[in-house]
Amino acid sequence: MKVYYDQDASLDVLKEKKIAVLGFGSQGHAHSLNLKDSGMNVCVGLRKESGRWSKAEAAGLKVMEVEEAVKWSDVVMILLPDQTQKSVYDSQIVQHLKENHTLVFAHGFNIHYEQIVPPSNVNVMMIAPKSPGHLVRRTFTEGNGVPCLIAVYQDYTGNTKELALAWSKGIGGTKAGVIETTFKDETETDLFGEQAVLCGGSAELIKSGFEVLTEAGYPPELAYFECMHELKLIVDLYYEGGLSRMNYSVSDTAEYGGMTRGKRVVTKAAKEEMKKILREVQDGSFANEWIKENEAGTPNLKQLRKENTDHPIEIVGAKLRGMMSWLIPKYKKEEVD
Repeated sequence: MKVYYDQDASLDVLKEKKIAVLGFGSQGHAHSLNLKDSGMNVCVGLRKESGRWSKAEAAGLKVMEVEEAVKWSDVVMILLPDQTQKSVYDSQIVQHLKENHTLVFAHGFNIHYEQIVPPSNVNVMMIAPKSPGHLVRRTFTEGNGVPCLIAVYQDYTGNTKELALAWSKGIGGTKAGVIETTFKDETETDLFGEQAVLCGGSAELIKSGFEVLTEAGYPPELAYFECMHELKLIVDLYYEGGLSRMNYSVSDTAEYGGMTRGKRVVTKAAKEEMKKILREVQDGSFANEWIKENEAGTPNLKQLRKENTDHPIEIVGAKLRGMMSWLIPKYKKEEVD
């Protein structure tokens, strides 16, 4: 596997292009500001009534309505939610794509599951930072970057990979390392990781641990600290040096207890269920379910959000986090950025 760094990419292939970034959320603000700071000709495409229009202008960026931004651009990145990309593409983007245009994504969902089928005379590429947008921006301003994945789905002009590497360099990714993949592999591994481990699996493990302790009569505050709060410290150790770094850093008691009991929680049955989740991602079952959920107005998602918000760990957690003054400013700041 080749990893690309600064010396492997040149910004020159992008400097002559007009770049439109559609959306100014977590990733949108990072990509547009980093590219602007790297000397690129960037505009942000938004709905006229968007509350983020004034924020983008205040950050020194050109802002246009979506259709005008696409018409103006040579390269357009769609950084809108997965569930809205198709409708915006069909109504405001596709009719304005020109020959040699480059269409860019940060996640392969809509291309891989054929919700968006681009014309054959444009480039299609992906630049996917493996980090939330706020860290993409923050590390760039600190002179660093976060690792990125790139992929080329359609190479009409013959230099799409060079464009992807240039974009990655423009947002700081080549300082950390850029890996080439495919739309298929990025989409399927990303969805699986979110569902089975990062979002779904970890959340259910935390809630179950909290419930076991509180149902056994332990104070909910103590259960929160043990099952939620301290998890960050463990994850930081994973991030710094993997499983071995975590085991080296905790006590021998914790290391032995974790190694001998962990597999009793995440059993072979759990792994088999993970395999089912992966199959649902691979065969499109999850994608179809999510598309239908949105077509119906997301009733299940709304109910699940309410159940999550009402869970006792969220109630006690909100109270305890309110006592941690160092958390509040950062949390609120990132909510409004």
